[in-house]
This record gives sequence, structure tokens and C-alpha cells, in this order.
Amino acid sequence: MKKDPVFRVSVVLVLTFGLIGFLRPIQLGKITSYLHSGIIHNLGWFYQLAAFFFLGFCFFLAFGRYGNIRLGKDNDKPEYSYFAWFSMLFAAGMGIGLVFWGVAEPLSHYVNPPEYIPPNTGSSAAFAMRYSFFHWGFQPWAIYIVVSLSLAYFIFRRGLPPVVSSCFYPILGDRTRQFPGHVINTLAVFATVFGVATSLGFGAMQIVSGLNFLYGIPNSILTAIIVIAVVTVFYMASSLTGLDKGIQTLSKLNMYLVFLLMFAMMIVGPTAYILNVFISTTGSYLFNLVEMSLQTFPFRGMDWAETWTLFYWAWWIAWSPFVGLFIARISKGRTIKEFVLGTLLAPSLLTFLWFSIFGGTGLYLELEAGAGLAEKAATDFPTALYLMF
Repeated sequence: MKKDPVFRVSVVLVLTFGLIGFLRPIQLGKITSYLHSGIIHNLGWFYQLAAFFFLGFCFFLAFGRYGNIRLGKDNDKPEYSYFAWFSMLFAAGMGIGLVFWGVAEPLSHYVNPPEYIPPNTGSSAAFAMRYSFFHWGFQPWAIYIVVSLSLAYFIFRRGLPPVVSSCFYPILGDRTRQFPGHVINTLAVFATVFGVATSLGFGAMQIVSGLNFLYGIPNSILTAIIVIAVVTVFYMASSLTGLDKGIQTLSKLNMYLVFLLMFAMMIVGPTAYILNVFISTTGSYLFNLVEMSLQTFPFRGMDWAETWTLFYWAWWIAWSPFVGLFIARISKGRTIKEFVLGTLLAPSLLTFLWFSIFGGTGLYLELEAGAGLAEKAATDFPTALYLMF
């Protein structure tokens, strides 16, 4: 049997990159930081336009003439209930990121906003919540939708293989199975590795910091390696048990825990304050969505935008091949309209609630209770959640 060139090339590239990182971590860090800064600085405007275009394209698909097309045969029905589908969407699309940034990001923006906004003020608090919504709201899911919808259509309607190059079939035709397609799939694998590494790194940092904060376990590389190994074992176990028994069950459990945590914080936290934050920030986010989507801060605050907004867009794009394939797999049988609106609105609403509850409580402790945790949280992101408690 002919070996898959994508697999072989991807393994060589990833192992080579990993070996360089192990042997020359400082030099590799400098090179990647230089490349990242150059790309973001010179193409940031394109990232913003692309993310905004994807969002508009999603609404065009949902409410246009294509909305009733089913992802599959015309008589196919969805394989999963709405709750199971939403649970897997949320777990795949955001996951550990919300736990890591739910408190840390609003407090960081509150302390270190763009230079034209006074820090540690009500104005910076409102800005912090609005941009936290922006970074985790419609645009990330729009990026995922464009990739996953393209894959789902060509996989389930056209019978093409479940690989990223299938999205380019209208352009490349049968060459998606040849060298051009191999290049696309290799780049998708490479991007996925970095996307997974970023998410796994955030999760490991938070777990290690929590163990150190609560139990005094050393915050060391060895501890991080052990945490990553344990998480990897659980991931492999859930994957080996299959989508229905493993990932679906864990995603539902994750959703129950999310609801439990949010409900508990709503009860013991400043309930009225949280609801005010949610309503006010949602309105501000929707009202300023176009401006934020096209804002590149050319006169003041560009460094802030490159550090936060443009970093996020690059992260979501890198993560999109992996998440897109997964979302496509679990969405067979749904119409394009149902798929777009469900994927865009339901996870975004839950994300807004999460940031309002946890980020809003953090800002309440800082603004109203004088807890003094913002400066610490803004410089030590992994411990922000623990500091709040």
C-alpha cells in the first residue's frame, strides 16, 4: 500500500521543529517571535478584514438561498441531539481557553488597555469586557464555520475525503489528491500542531499554577511535562473509545460542569452586578462590532492590538483545520442555516455568560471590594482564576 506523503512529510517537519526547539529553545523562540511580529505587523489589516468577511459570509449563507441545503443527503437527519452537538462544539472550539482567560483577560485589559484609555478606571473595565467578548465571540466561530462548512459540504454532499484540501476542489479539481493537495494538507497538519500546542500549553500552565498555588507543588518544567502527559493519556483514551462513547460523553460532562460552575458563581457572587455586566457588555459589543472588527489602531494602541486581537485571529486560524474537521464530522444532517446559526450563536452566548460571570466578578472585586488582585492577575495569567477565590 502506498504510504501517505502528507503523513511522512508532516512527521519529519514536526519532529525537526521539535528537535530544534529542544536543542536551541532560545534561538528558536527569537526566530519565531521575529516572524510572528513581522507577519502580524504587516498583515494585521488583512487578518481583521478576513475575520470580518468570514462573519458576513456566515450570515449570507444562513439567510441566503443556500440556507436550506442539508449537509448530507436530502433525507439525512442529525446524528446528535442539540445538547450533545452544542456540548461538543463548545468543548472543541474553546475548551481550556475560557478557563485560562475568563478572569485573566478582563483584568489584564483593565490594567493594561491601549494607551488612549486610562488604566484602572471604569472606562478601562468596560473596554476590557467588550474586547473579551470580541476576542471570543462571533469572529472565532465564523472562522471555524467557514472551514467546517466547506469540509462538511464536500465530504457529505460530494463524497470527497475528510481532508482540508477537499475545500479547494472547485479550484484544484482532482489535483486535491496530488501535489497541491498534499501541500495544503501538510500545512493544515503543521498549523494544527501549533494550535494544539498553544491550547495545551495554556491548560498545563494553569493546572501547574493551581497546584503550586493550592498545594505548594513546584511550578517546574517537570511538573508541566507530567500534567501534559496525563492530559494526553486522557485525550487518547477518549479518542480510542470513539466519538459516541468517548468524546460525546466527556463533552456532555464538561458542559454540566460549566453550568454548575457558572450557577455556583452566580449564587455566591455579585449576582446583580454580573447581570448588569452581561446586559451592558452585550449591548456595547453588538453596537461597536463593526468598529472593533475593522479597528487596527494605526495611530495609538497598535502594539496592544498586535499582542491581543491579531494574536487571537492567528490562533483561531491555526486551530481551524482541526476544529473544522471535528465540527464537520458531528454536523452531518443539519441544514446550512441550522449549522451556521447554531455554531455561531449558541457557543458565543455561553462564552459571553462565562466572561460576564467570572471576568465580571473579578472586576467587581477590584472596583467595588478593593481586593487588589488585578495587578497580580495581569502579570501572572495562570493564577488569575485562583486569586479570585
